[in-house]
Amino acid sequence: MLMFVITSLLYVCGFVFLYGVIRLAVRHAMEDIEVRRVQAARAEEMAASRDRAMLERHGFLTNEG
Repeated sequence: MLMFVITSLLYVCGFVFLYGVIRLAVRHAMEDIEVRRVQAARAEEMAASRDRAMLERHGFLTNEG
């Protein structure tokens, strides 16, 4: 009977621990996704800015009269 109680307790604690670990992993993954989304948006803005600056300097590349 004591072994059954100990086994049941460890079984339940294991699931609670696993739930906590999964929650922590998901939270960190969501934070990483948000950081990468912001970095991608910033990189896109910088690329557009570089393109505009290059076309202002080299207008002949636009094929506009």
